Amino acid sequence: MSYMNIQDKISYSEGGITSKVILSEGKIQVTLFSMAAGTSIGDHTTTKEGHVHVVEGKGTFTLEKEPIEMKPGVLISLKNNALHSLDAEENTTFLLFLTE
Repeated sequence: MSYMNIQDKISYSEGGITSKVILSEGKIQVTLFSMAAGTSIGDHTTTKEGHVHVVEGKGTFTLEKEPIEMKPGVLISLKNNALHSLDAEENTTFLLFLTE
């Protein structure tokens, strides 16, 4: 795959969270997450390093107890085993890039 329009892949589930793996090649996996307004993903960790790139919306990404405003264009780096959580104030979509 050499081209994809991320905007065409965004869809929201009323009151829910959707995720779609949109790329899985070698040591990288990219997942598109869409969180409906008012939804949350509680504290969790990942065993892989990665990055979160906010595509649209507004919310809070809490990384190691430090709040980060989620808004379009924000890029957040995650170390493996970093505790984090997310709260969507508005419909919010982000790309999660994980590497081995």
